[in-house]
Amino acid sequence: MLPLQIRQLAVCIDNKALLHNIDLTLADKGVSILMGHNGAGKSLLLRCMHGLIEPAAGSLQWAGIHATDINSRHRQAMVFQKPLMLNRSVAGNILYVLKLRNKPKDRLQQHLQTAELESQSRQSARSLSGGEQQRLAIARALACEPEVLFLDEPTANLDPEATQKIESQIHHATGKSIKVIMVTHDVAQARRIADDVVFIHKGAITEHTKAKTFFTTPESKQAHDYLAAYVKPV
Repeated sequence: MLPLQIRQLAVCIDNKALLHNIDLTLADKGVSILMGHNGAGKSLLLRCMHGLIEPAAGSLQWAGIHATDINSRHRQAMVFQKPLMLNRSVAGNILYVLKLRNKPKDRLQQHLQTAELESQSRQSARSLSGGEQQRLAIARALACEPEVLFLDEPTANLDPEATQKIESQIHHATGKSIKVIMVTHDVAQARRIADDVVFIHKGAITEHTKAKTFFTTPESKQAHDYLAAYVKPV
């Protein structure tokens, strides 16, 4: 699937440009984090990458394949901030995907174990806590065996323990050479898991750098000011 190449991409909704002049190349595996203020266009760009939104202008290709191509979409999976649970058991949610994608059913236990949901396998998925539902949603996405996994603020409003368990799933995914592209506002989390950071400000990318560089010496004023807001005075 890699590289992802975006050239002069623009997205307009109700005649308003929400993304403009987006140029971006993601060629390396690992975790790419999209950061920026609320309304900057992070989730919108994520949906464009997944082919859910057709841009008004420009191009977006995965290894030369257009993002909206069905073959491209089948090699990806996406988890939203508020996951939708099927009206089935925890195991049933994963088995549904395994059957849909013609994957062996004996992989169920592996996905339950990675998500730390083995003991709840027969429980209704809709009765799980928020963190457990998110872990199930990620496990269900990974059951598709995607090459690219999109995560839109998967740990928003979760406690530290729930967040840690989801980050463990992310590390498990990258360990299987799955490319992860994720939106988060959590700077501490981004420091822990990011390999590179794409910073978006008012619908435009102001910088794309390796995580170590971004968090120590950000190149753009917008990113510098954003990070400074999270530094508490002694």
